[in-house]
Amino acid sequence: MAQSPRLAALLRPCGMIWFSICLHWEAFKGAVRQHGLGALVRLPQVRDAAIAKLFCTTSSGFIAFEDTTIIPSLVQAATGVVLELGPGPGNQIHRFDTSLISHIYGVEPNDHFKDDINAKVEKHSLQDKYKLIVSGVEDSDVLRQEGITEGSLDSVLCIQVLCAVKDPKAVMKEVWKLLKPGGKFIFWEHGWSKNHLTMAEQVVSIGSLKKRCRRANMKKAILNPAWSTFLGCHMTRNVLADILNSGEWENPDEIEAPEDAYSCLPRIQGVLVKKA
Repeated sequence: MAQSPRLAALLRPCGMIWFSICLHWEAFKGAVRQHGLGALVRLPQVRDAAIAKLFCTTSSGFIAFEDTTIIPSLVQAATGVVLELGPGPGNQIHRFDTSLISHIYGVEPNDHFKDDINAKVEKHSLQDKYKLIVSGVEDSDVLRQEGITEGSLDSVLCIQVLCAVKDPKAVMKEVWKLLKPGGKFIFWEHGWSKNHLTMAEQVVSIGSLKKRCRRANMKKAILNPAWSTFLGCHMTRNVLADILNSGEWENPDEIEAPEDAYSCLPRIQGVLVKKA
């Protein structure tokens, strides 16, 4: 019997959650072997190691899936001096059009991704163009040492990152400041965004549509505690509002929200241009 789309959309994230729980347990056991009871005060490091292992292990699957989406063409829109926000295991490195790029800074706070990123940089001969900076984009002192200052970037690439940072509002305000006037914020994200984009234009008054929205929101509310704990990613953020409220953009009406009635991770995507 064919699986219903709604059930499949529910089971996919459940599978990822279970795999991550297993990796967290393995990372914790390794920390106990190394530090004894001291592992209990190293839980953030255990979590970082487990999440990095999860996304490095599944990297090829994510790349294959992303090849079926708009992501490759979004990455190729990056030009000039580029900051890649949260590259994780480096899934986008091979997609850059290096003929249009002078330099790429990968800003990633989880240093457990370092080996995978460096391996991909070497594989694609980008040692002279791609530099990994182990920090958050909010760490302005670290970025300043690399020459990344207010108004210095031509492009910022953000692929499924704002769901995972501690404070997406602060991250987006920093991104907007770092971009030059006319600079591009290139993104593919998820969260509450699709529903909010629709509701921003109209008040929903059709009963059946209201029910569908409530069911989707309930499903995400049920999954989000485990998803955010074991994948470091929040399903229920209004990412669209965080992007739009970070500063003035020339083309906010060009943001796209593809239709996906069953997904727990409705997408928003686009290339926003910072207002001059």
